[in-house]
Amino acid sequence: MIIPTEPVRLVIFDCDGVLVDSERIAARVQIGLGAELGWPLTEQEVVERFIGRSMASIDEQVAERLGRETADHWWAEFVRRHAEQVDAGLEPVDGLPEALDAITLPTCVASSGSHEKMAHTLGRTGLHQRFAGRIFSATEVARGKPAPDLFLHAARRMGVPPSACVVVEDSAPGVLAARAAGMRAFGYAGGLTPAARLTGPDTVVFEDMRELPGLLASVGR
Repeated sequence: MIIPTEPVRLVIFDCDGVLVDSERIAARVQIGLGAELGWPLTEQEVVERFIGRSMASIDEQVAERLGRETADHWWAEFVRRHAEQVDAGLEPVDGLPEALDAITLPTCVASSGSHEKMAHTLGRTGLHQRFAGRIFSATEVARGKPAPDLFLHAARRMGVPPSACVVVEDSAPGVLAARAAGMRAFGYAGGLTPAARLTGPDTVVFEDMRELPGLLASVGR
């Protein structure tokens, strides 16, 4: 797909790993659950299998590997442990508040996480009010990332054509979804996902959130 270059009218942010530094928490919890329940996982395997994907996708993988009963227990324990660790000290991604202060374009959030999870993580970090009324979840669409459904849904709700949107993502499924939606992608490689997994067509890879306002200003002019 050839993505037209035109002025940017909307910046769509992923949540986990882009706005809030929660992917490290999620990976630790998933690794711990895997060790306890019979599916030993390395951090790299968690990144490749789970990061950026919807609850339904992760649940399906666990159920296929360990059975439905274990998958139900896995997810209930994940939600509980993740919430505890979020409350214990979740922070915004380094440099994110400064970047948001400098971005003048309209913004929204489109995440694989549920609204309840985002209300918790964004609320815990003081970011929820910045995006109130402009938060979209994969639970609202038929297919999660890497399908384009969520980003197209967000753009439609915000009244902006896909070609005028850019997506800020930190996962391989996320940048694939952005490309499939006909949007330009900014791949944040300052978290768990290595830059090599984000690189590709119509994607700018960067490692410091403080760079984002300048990068946005340089595209579509």
